[in-house]
Amino acid sequence: MKFMKIGTRPDAFYTEDGTRTVISDVPGDLTITINSITYLIHKFPLLPKCGLLQRLCSSAEDSGNIALELHDIPGGEEAFELCAKFCYGITINVSAHNFVPAFCAAKFLRMTEAFERGNLVVKLEAFFASCILEGWKDSILVLQTTQKLAEWAENVGIIRRCIDSIVEKILTPPLKVKWSYTCSRPGYEKSVPKDWWTEDLSVLEIELFRCIITAVRSTNVLPPQLIGEALHVYATRWLPDVTKRLPLVAPGAGQFSLDRKRSILETIVSMIPSDGGSVLVGFLLRLISAANYLGASMVTKAQLIRRSGTQLPEARLNDLLLPSQAGSTCDESCCAFDVELIGIVLESFLRQWRRQAPGEGENHSLRSIRKVGKLIDTYLQVVARDPKMPVEEMVSLASAVPDIARPVHDELYQAINTYLKIHPDLSKSGKKQLCRILDCQKLSPQVCMHAVKNERLPLRTVVQLLYFEQERGTTSTAASQLALSPTIQRTPTLKDYGLIRRLNLQDSDNEHPHKADNNRRRRGPVGEEESNSSRSRGVSRIIMESRKKGREIVEEGTKPHPPTQRTVVHKHI
Repeated sequence: MKFMKIGTRPDAFYTEDGTRTVISDVPGDLTITINSITYLIHKFPLLPKCGLLQRLCSSAEDSGNIALELHDIPGGEEAFELCAKFCYGITINVSAHNFVPAFCAAKFLRMTEAFERGNLVVKLEAFFASCILEGWKDSILVLQTTQKLAEWAENVGIIRRCIDSIVEKILTPPLKVKWSYTCSRPGYEKSVPKDWWTEDLSVLEIELFRCIITAVRSTNVLPPQLIGEALHVYATRWLPDVTKRLPLVAPGAGQFSLDRKRSILETIVSMIPSDGGSVLVGFLLRLISAANYLGASMVTKAQLIRRSGTQLPEARLNDLLLPSQAGSTCDESCCAFDVELIGIVLESFLRQWRRQAPGEGENHSLRSIRKVGKLIDTYLQVVARDPKMPVEEMVSLASAVPDIARPVHDELYQAINTYLKIHPDLSKSGKKQLCRILDCQKLSPQVCMHAVKNERLPLRTVVQLLYFEQERGTTSTAASQLALSPTIQRTPTLKDYGLIRRLNLQDSDNEHPHKADNNRRRRGPVGEEESNSSRSRGVSRIIMESRKKGREIVEEGTKPHPPTQRTVVHKHI
């Protein structure tokens, strides 16, 4: 950081009886009150350099000790004392920290060349142009200090000139960057990254940051990805970390802090470039979570949801694992993950996917929706481990994925099996509701073998698995026999369809619950071991019957059929 030293005399100001005065043999004849501080100083060193004090003293009736009040001087008593020391020739140091109040106070007191050559304003302007604007961090630091004197700094041109200098340096190619900058990420010790400027810029207030980003975007020099990275770095510094559980705002921060963060979030969202891939989908999802917590406007939420839905195929599992932000009312019964948010984004993706014109990029469209389907199933496997995860939310999210997105249901089965393992007390209706979304015909043979032996699944699901597994084996056998006899094509018989009816007898208790209750009362209480044993015997009997029936179907397929039940294919010779 550069600084300017002016004056040679030692500091002679001191405080006596609550009044700031100067060590001198001449008594003071000018009293100036600023806020709660009173200065007793001399007219002879100040009036020649300060045009404002000349005018005020010339209009005073008393030519002796004159009392003035300067409560509205920018920078307050500290800035005035610095200007007064300059008039006395006392050494002062000016840097980026105190330049703004010193320059604004000098302008206020009219310490210009019109009253004395080499006055304070011209010296400060020279330091501003040759040192502060030439430096990177000094320009940013000066902008930071303009917050308390924003109107004055804007009127005297400090803000505009600092922004122009900063934008010029941002547009400089990385190879030509010779000034120091802040980059806390590892791996860039030897080379200058393209986003070298983002971390230093994130210390500014949101309005100043917005002005700089708007100016940079208007040049069309930097790619949208760099603008998006700058927004991400700024949001990381100023917005609550939604990847953690509550509280997101420090206790006692108050409504002002929430309103300020809400304004920051809405401003950041308004600056996101419309170009695809300018920001990562994980960043967008975190912004949605923060918007829900901070109570952002519906326009802001809708914009984030639509954009997140568009980029959902680019998401990774970690991007979706956002904790539930149920607010301060969240207790131990709350789900650990924000499943509802992921469901809303998924619905947005599906709406956009369905609006695509038929035949327009069908291969890309199919790849994207299947990628999303696999992502959601993987996400379901993680959230299923949450003991407080409601089965309704699990079913709702799993059912939202269309059939075309799941060519195989192996991942979905893993999620359902995990949920049943973590929730052993789930009711029968809950199990049926959960397993109803599983398509047994889309399970691989290995997963199907595991599912048949899975005692957590409802009996009806096991029966369906057995039937479809038997049907798969029957189809394979029949296909091999048709290959040996290509002139005969077998049509299904009544025995084929009778297999389903015989297997579904095990669900009669579910269809007539009052009969099942009467049977239980007659049998008396049944222990857990006896119940499991009965279920195992029932499944074993079903397996034996299904195998027997499968053999009958295969044998039936090898017998000659009546003319009405076969088709003869005549070959042309």
